[in-house]
Amino acid sequence: MTEMKKPWWKNAVVYQIYPKSFQDSNGDGIGDIKGIIGRLDYLEELGIDAVWLSPVYCSPQDDNGYDISDYQDIDPMFGNLSDMEELIREAKKHNIRIVMDLVLNHTSDEHRWFREAKKSKDNPYHDYYVWRDGVEGEYPNEMKAAFGGPAWEWVPEVNQYYFHQFSVKQPDLNWENPKVRREIYDMILWWMDKGVGGFRLDVIDQIAKEPDRMITNNGPRLHEFLQELSRETFQKGDLITVGEAWGATTEIAKLYSDPDGSEFSMVFQFEHMVMDQQEGKEKWDLAPLPFVRLKKCLAKWQNELYGKGWNSLFWDNHDLPRIVSRWGDDGKYRVESAKMLAVILHGMQGTPYVYQGEELGMTNVRFPDISDYKDIETLNLYRERLEGGYEKEDIMRSIYARSRDNARTPMQWSAGPSAGFTTGTPWIAVNPNYTEINAEEERKDPDSVYHFYRKLIRLRKTHPVFVDGKFNLLLPEDERIFAYTRTDGMHQMLVCANFTGEAAACPLDGKWKDAEMLIHNYGEDPAWSDDGERIMLKPYEAVMLCRKL
Repeated sequence: MTEMKKPWWKNAVVYQIYPKSFQDSNGDGIGDIKGIIGRLDYLEELGIDAVWLSPVYCSPQDDNGYDISDYQDIDPMFGNLSDMEELIREAKKHNIRIVMDLVLNHTSDEHRWFREAKKSKDNPYHDYYVWRDGVEGEYPNEMKAAFGGPAWEWVPEVNQYYFHQFSVKQPDLNWENPKVRREIYDMILWWMDKGVGGFRLDVIDQIAKEPDRMITNNGPRLHEFLQELSRETFQKGDLITVGEAWGATTEIAKLYSDPDGSEFSMVFQFEHMVMDQQEGKEKWDLAPLPFVRLKKCLAKWQNELYGKGWNSLFWDNHDLPRIVSRWGDDGKYRVESAKMLAVILHGMQGTPYVYQGEELGMTNVRFPDISDYKDIETLNLYRERLEGGYEKEDIMRSIYARSRDNARTPMQWSAGPSAGFTTGTPWIAVNPNYTEINAEEERKDPDSVYHFYRKLIRLRKTHPVFVDGKFNLLLPEDERIFAYTRTDGMHQMLVCANFTGEAAACPLDGKWKDAEMLIHNYGEDPAWSDDGERIMLKPYEAVMLCRKL
């Protein structure tokens, strides 16, 4: 019996592009599809296998494109459908697949389905959305929307409220209606026919909501819906599919990413990304990172999904602050800590995701005034907390640390005007540090963060232990060292990283002294103790070793 070929995405590295901020080709200050096409050489040189695009569909842009008004057309701010088809074709020539971002929990209130739905209760599209009878001013229940305010909005034409988990302009779709599901499946098949390489499913764990029971995520019919979705669409192609699921546990993730392919290739879960906020509070309520808990959390996901599911590996995305500012040191040790964080992530089992600019060590931004921010969540937070009596300085401290705009400042291509992103005025200001941190300079510097990422990506493709090796956390209680091994039948790999700005010793078995050095984030070799049983790590130093068994 021959062994089944491994899915291509197990060896892959995915690069996320936030199109609005990646590259502008026409000088209007907004990134576009032609701009992405013009940067495919850069992406191929980096070594990535797939590009995940945040939404480029037609949208009023109330939530940066996650409010879709037409799933089968491109928003004019990004180009047109023929540009999208050209991107898919040209990317293929560079051995890159295009992964589309799908928002299936809700549409824009400007989608034709919703425009029809609110005309009357008898309209065939009315039941495409979630409605409840009521009296204006008396909400069906106390549920709140994620972006602030009630989760219900009154429509006088039908004397009903519609349900929206996010913005008021993002009415939730009714997945209980089989006609809705069929429309969605046909749309996905249409994109598959155009040659897309996969899909990232936005807040997919919320499609089976039951608002009368105050249930938003992990509703009773969720996996029934997902398995039907997969059968009707994804299983008809060789795709990478990843579900975003803020409420996932390891047990739920095994369902999402079962090797039988019944749902998705993998899941985005966020347990490790919410640890530095106050218990039971919002993401804006900052707390020190509990480092030991972070290690154990990542180890749990590595071990519990081993052989039973598949991890997505990420620090950054379009909704999260820059990791080097969050858990590294974006000042004195920016380069070293950016590399250290990359070593930890890419050494684990799963498919790594690199968010645009992460490979340069791009940092958070501190805009001088709230008027410089664009993100709806950030602006709502500022208004609500100001009204709630918070000090302006405290609100801004939270925004500097957590605003989604940290990830959305323009890609820093060069030290030229607007960082080489546009010849016009950028839609959001460029981070002022672009003159020091930019792709042009880093491509010239063999010791840059950029070239370090290139090397890590190459290692993944040449050493099977990255894909197959079993994870074992070392020194679980150590407050400074993040160390683990990955072991397959032939090799054992060791990752040893100092997560702090002070020197630290990592105790090891003496057998590692003569192991092959796969990658290291300092210029000179790491120092060993005389007995060969400790690596003496400098601030944010990280090593990756490999030995034959």
